[in-house]
Amino acid sequence: MGKIIVIYHSQQYGNTRMLAEALAEGAREAGAEVNLINTNERRVTLEEFLSADGVAIGTPDYFSYVAGTVKTFFDDIYQWDQSGKPVKGKPAVLFFSCGGGGKVRQPFESLAQRFFQQVGETVGSERPISNEAKKKCLALGKELVKNLSKRASKK
Repeated sequence: MGKIIVIYHSQQYGNTRMLAEALAEGAREAGAEVNLINTNERRVTLEEFLSADGVAIGTPDYFSYVAGTVKTFFDDIYQWDQSGKPVKGKPAVLFFSCGGGGKVRQPFESLAQRFFQQVGETVGSERPISNEAKKKCLALGKELVKNLSKRASKK
């Protein structure tokens, strides 16, 4: 059913990690192979990125913007694109956690639209992460896999 890479930044409280794990669970339930990468621990390699059929990206809201390591991921994609690598056009889903406000949504979606075809609505959650937010991420993971299945049947 495809390979999904879940790229997210999470550290002190683990809020974004909870959303990432719920999304990964939904994708697995839908039949996908899932690789989770916390950008706070390491960078995503070009090989990992290219081997994925779909992408999920998560960030906390840091000062109404994406976490620095998530921005670095977008910078890496830009560099890969500039060097001629086939990095544009993968289906992607987006999710974020915040302490309040959720102003990260606009710049996050703006960055993503440069490289990805967004699937579904961006899921945002204030902390503490609710069961409702986890359910939305679980459903978003399933929606991403369903999108991959549709794309595969069109080929």
